[in-house]
Amino acid sequence: MGELTKPLAGIKVLDISRVLAGPWCGQMLADMGADVIKVERPGCGDDTRHWGPPWLAGSEESAYYLCANRGKRSVTVDMAKPEGQALIKQMAADSDVVIENFKVGGLKKYGLDYASLKALNPGLVYCSITGFGQESPYAHRAGYDFMIQAMGGIMSLTGKPDEEPGGGPVKSGVAFTDIFTGLYAANAVLAALYQRRDTGVGCHIDMALMDVQVGVLANQALNYLTSGNVPQRLGNAHPNIVPYQAFATQDGHMIVAVGNDEQFKRFCSVLSLPALADDPRFATNGMRVQHRDQLVPVLEAALAQRPTDDWLARFEAVGVPSGPINTLDRVFDDAHVKARGLKQTLPHSQAGQVDLVANPIRMNGQSISASTAPPYLGEHTDDVLTGIGITPEQRQALRDAGII
Repeated sequence: MGELTKPLAGIKVLDISRVLAGPWCGQMLADMGADVIKVERPGCGDDTRHWGPPWLAGSEESAYYLCANRGKRSVTVDMAKPEGQALIKQMAADSDVVIENFKVGGLKKYGLDYASLKALNPGLVYCSITGFGQESPYAHRAGYDFMIQAMGGIMSLTGKPDEEPGGGPVKSGVAFTDIFTGLYAANAVLAALYQRRDTGVGCHIDMALMDVQVGVLANQALNYLTSGNVPQRLGNAHPNIVPYQAFATQDGHMIVAVGNDEQFKRFCSVLSLPALADDPRFATNGMRVQHRDQLVPVLEAALAQRPTDDWLARFEAVGVPSGPINTLDRVFDDAHVKARGLKQTLPHSQAGQVDLVANPIRMNGQSISASTAPPYLGEHTDDVLTGIGITPEQRQALRDAGII
């Protein structure tokens, strides 16, 4: 199989965002072949470079920074100074996309807002990522994933009911609102580039963490909008499907994800409880949801009789969806994860090499994941500035003045 031609080859992206949502968008575009230039503050760079431990051995890089910046080039520029602003404007004039996540109006004083850069480059696709968007009663507020998970409803749905031991709202174990926002932003950028192909005109993309969090409430949002009933926390159970939850086994825990009535019949057969599938209280999913309080204790008692691996083998043999609850060491030792190459090892200029998680998209049988590691701070400053015509003498003067 020949080498994969990356779909965004030739697209230039100026990423002046920090932390996670914006960098995640930029990383997605880099994986797809765009030349993504990450603009950072001299001396300190992206905030996440300092969010450790853990640190990559042999380097100063935090694991957090490494998760969202593969495939990019790093250039250090002080945008608070006029000379730095001029450099960024030169780069933007030669770019297809700008990604930023400053507070609303925060870049206007630097002449780096959409209106200013559009005047230099009418075809620019400019993606702003904020907590609450460009127009909102909360537009002035900073937005952080944890806060948005609370305000946007997901924490009212995640965790055990209040009356159970350990009950209460729980955030996701990763900053998934940031990650979803990065993915939505990347999709918006691709749509804008596609539109620009026909019109020659760029656009201003307005992404808000709060909007995305509400947007991914999915079935739970519609459960509320359709019924008027406010969904409650169910722990690991599902509001619309039964049995679809975690169960304790003889030696640990597992999940069962019975998605239809035929699967439920096979599930009951494996449990040696075939009569359950014929019981009118449990014969259909709708009835099982209605009578979950009677059904689930019976299933819990049965599943506690055998070890996890025994149940998994029995369910696999008859096509009942089930699985272990893996810790991350088991995830990266899993046969599927290994076969699909989801752990990616790339050369690193400081540490020798670095293990990363590959992009899950595959095209023509090949991963699209970027082939270069997240850059160390300012690794490509000279290369990038040379590309916009800044001479070695000019770069040295800028360096002496602390601009780069």
